[in-house]
Amino acid sequence: MRYYSEYNRSGDYWHYDVDKECGLLEFLLSNVSESHSKIKATLKGRGVKVDGKFVTQFDFPLKPGMKISVSKTKRNQNMFKSRWLKIVYEDRWLIVVEKAAGILSMAAGHSSLNVKSVLDDYFRKSRQKCRAHVVHRLDRDTSGLMVYAKDIETEQAFEHNWHDIVYDRRYVAVVSGEIVENEGTVASWLKDNKAYITYSSPVDNGGKYAVTHYHVMARTTDHSLVEFILETGRKNQIRVHSADMGHPVCGDVKYGNGDDPLHRLCLHAYLLCFEHPVTHEKMEFETPVPAVFRRMFK
Repeated sequence: MRYYSEYNRSGDYWHYDVDKECGLLEFLLSNVSESHSKIKATLKGRGVKVDGKFVTQFDFPLKPGMKISVSKTKRNQNMFKSRWLKIVYEDRWLIVVEKAAGILSMAAGHSSLNVKSVLDDYFRKSRQKCRAHVVHRLDRDTSGLMVYAKDIETEQAFEHNWHDIVYDRRYVAVVSGEIVENEGTVASWLKDNKAYITYSSPVDNGGKYAVTHYHVMARTTDHSLVEFILETGRKNQIRVHSADMGHPVCGDVKYGNGDDPLHRLCLHAYLLCFEHPVTHEKMEFETPVPAVFRRMFK
């Protein structure tokens, strides 16, 4: 998992002054009120700075006068345990997570399992005075990267400027059949019928215009591993356009053809790039292609 931009304001750190020569881990164990394993996890997870620079080396030599900063959010993340979510990045305004397949982005009906409630529980347990605000959604059975705002101002900034803020979103999917072309583009108008099934039209049907670019990463005679790049972000866009191509996403009970080799919807949001709505830093996050997808193409 790669993350290309680091940003934290000083309020997200605890600060310490070095008063004698020692190793970094030794200093942290003496000064930070956490267990040995949690301190090592914070260090390994790029949660410690020495004189403003991230350091992960346990025996990094310290000298008197150096400044140590320990991330509060990295320490909070060490307490987070969930089979449904991984925390990829967190600061005072937003949190980026990788969700598993099988969990909703937000509540739908009574006591439904959803990412928002898991994050709200985490914020409460880590004594953060905030709530998770939904910025965008992934289908229940789609896995991958999502961003949630921690306050209404950040949520509104995302909502009103989504297409300006988010400059790259990519998915990877296992689709049914062998796609011959290496790359291409699908464009159509998408509109829901009364049963909330999204259907596609090559001409304007009063729906929303949708554009999806694709690139074949690997193929067998039975399946193709495909990268999808969204130019627009419509409901069920990839799933409908994949079906339009004659190669529906495997495991898709709504738009598929019954091909279900992995017993899940084979769609994963693996790349998410946006300009931070508060700091204006470029934030780029990437997760590996799921191992179960890759194994089909060895």
